[in-house]
Formats: sequence, structure tokens, C-alpha cells
Amino acid sequence: MSEEAVGEKGSAFRSLRARNMRIYMGGLLLSNVGTWLQFTATSLLIYRIHNKATDAGLNAMFQFLPMLLLGAWAGGLADRFDRRKVTICTQSALGLQAVLLAVVDATGHATLPAVYTLSLILGIANAIDNPARRGLVTELVPAHEISNAMSLNTTVMTGSRIVGPALAAALIGPLGTAWLFSMNAVSYLAVLASLFMLRTSEMLPKAPASRSGKPVREGLMFVWRDRYLRNIFIVFTVASTFAFNYSTVLPKMSDKLWHEPNGYAILLTVTSIGSVVGAISNARYRVMTVRRFTMGSIVLSVACLILPFAPNFTVACLFALPLGIGGTGFMTAMTGVMQQRTPPEMRSRMMALQSVAFLGSTPIGGPITGWIGDNIGVHMSMMYGGVLTLLVVPLLRGLDKEVEK
Repeated sequence: MSEEAVGEKGSAFRSLRARNMRIYMGGLLLSNVGTWLQFTATSLLIYRIHNKATDAGLNAMFQFLPMLLLGAWAGGLADRFDRRKVTICTQSALGLQAVLLAVVDATGHATLPAVYTLSLILGIANAIDNPARRGLVTELVPAHEISNAMSLNTTVMTGSRIVGPALAAALIGPLGTAWLFSMNAVSYLAVLASLFMLRTSEMLPKAPASRSGKPVREGLMFVWRDRYLRNIFIVFTVASTFAFNYSTVLPKMSDKLWHEPNGYAILLTVTSIGSVVGAISNARYRVMTVRRFTMGSIVLSVACLILPFAPNFTVACLFALPLGIGGTGFMTAMTGVMQQRTPPEMRSRMMALQSVAFLGSTPIGGPITGWIGDNIGVHMSMMYGGVLTLLVVPLLRGLDKEVEK
């Protein structure tokens, strides 16, 4: 592949020319604002019970354990069945979970066991939803626009993180967490409406995967036999496990280091602004490269090393920007390079494996990060992930040459 092709850029929003893509992204944006309302409110609710980062880490374990156990299998499911119909079912289940959480909170029964149980239910629905929903995006645009569409999908997901936490910071005081959970439940109507409004005649459905009965094994073997994918997945998994747990410790860091008990929502909003910058930056590229993935990994690592040493809350907000830029730049680059090397009938499985590495690793990294924050030091709870990621980045050296094979 020529250097010109690799470096070629286009409009960052070109895939939105497709009507189905516009409709779906609009519904997804509104729904995800509600999702981040709930995510932010849940983190604050849990931290305020005992003021421990470990509690947040355990909640992350329950929420993402299903992704670790079911994620790869769910990718095979999405490759075999209609992704739109699967997504309608899973989004409905997620809306119901938000209703249950709102009821539990409003009636005064929001104990740790109750929240953990509902987080487990959320995780099961998300494990099945993630590969189907993300795979659906590839059916809304021509093949040559998939990389752009996936970057815009991430932009929408991260853009909602700007609005959602900011709204949570403004509303959690006067309304309380139960109302925020209720608002999230209502927001699912937007994405469900967009799914029913899609013109199926204009979609580009994939050929269904064969019923081999070994979708997970086939996906894992596909990655392991390809040095390009194998090394990228190793780096991605290490960074996702240990450097992406800032939501576990930011509530405690904001409270203990910078004396801002409600500063978590603000830090999450600023991080999300950086995330949108990182996603849009990668969306400009028609072909994604390992170099972009490497740059994102390094920026993420450095941000994890410097953020804990911010002298005050204002500087912490400034340091949170590269945390978002590197994290999302790293994640969107991973999606792009992976999809470029994957045949259509395996794309959901590859995205499921990516989700297992990114979200399914949280049951491991979340509790470890929380324990470090409570027992070793809140500074070290972010720094160790940055160090471990930098140690594996050399595995990416020379992988761009594999594109020519």
C-alpha cells in the first residue's frame, strides 16, 4: 500500500452522507447522553456510601464481567443473526435496567448489593449489544467508508460523555440520582426510534457466518495467526486493563487530592472533550495505521503519569484533556486497523474480541486499581497503568510493514 494511500485524508464527516447513518447516529447520541448521566450518577452514588475507590472497582467488575465471559460468544451471535434486530432487543433490555435502577434508588434501597446486581444485569445486556450495535454501523455505509463510520461512531459515544457528565454535575444536586436514572431510561426511546426508522433496503447486510459451532475459537485463531493483529491486541489489552480505569479512582482523586467532592463529573466532561478531539482527528484518515495507534497509546500513558501530580483542580482539568485525546485516539485507531484486516463475515467477532479486551478486562483492572488507590496511594492507582502500557508499546514496532502483505 502506498504512503499516499495510507496518509490520505477526507472529510471527517463524510459517512454521514448516508441517510441511515445520520438517523442512527442521531438516536445513538441522544441515548448515550442518558447513558453517561447514569454512569456518572452511579459512580458518585457508590463512592458516597463508604468513600472507597474499591467499591467503585467492584461495581466495574460486576458491570463488565459479562463482557469477559460472553463477549466473544456474543460476537459470533451477531455475525449469525440480523444485527438490527439483536440491537433492538438489547437496547430495550438496557432501558428496562435503567427503570429498575431508578425505582431501587427512589425507594431508598440503593445498597451496594442492589447496585452490584443491577450492574451485572447491565453488563449482560451490554455484552450482547456491543458487537451487534457496532457491527450494525458497518452495514450502513459502503466498505470504503467503514473506517470513517467507526470513528464517527466513537465520536458520538465520546461526544455524549461531554454532555452527560456535565448535566449530571448540574442536576445531581437539585434532583438526586434517581431522577438521572429515570432520564436515562427515557433516552433509550431515541435509539429505538432510530433503529425502526432505518431503511433496510439501503443497508448493506453482511453474509451470515457459517454455523460452525466454533465462532469464538475461530476469532481467536484468526487473531493469533496474524502477527499484526496479535501484537496490536496484546498492547490494546494491557492498556485497557490497567490504564483505562480512571472512572474508578477519579472520584477519590478529586475529593482527596484537589478537595472537590463533586469534581468527578467535571473531570469526566473535560476528559470527554479530549476524547472527541482524538476521535475526530482519526476520522479524517481513510486508512488507519499502526503509527496512529502507537501515538494514542503513548499519549494515554503519559497522561496517566502526570495527572495525579496536578497541583490543583484547574490544572487537573487541563491534564485530563490528553487523557481523553490519547485514550480515544488509541481506541479508534485500534478499530480502524482491525476492520481493515478483517473479512466482513468476521467483523462482529473481531469487534467482540476488541470489546472483551477493552471492557472485559475491567473486572481485572478495576478492582486492582481501586485497591491500589485505597491501600498504596491514589497517585499510584493511575501511574501504574501508564508504566505498564509504555512497557508493551515496543511490540508495535515495524507492524505497518505488515499492511503490504
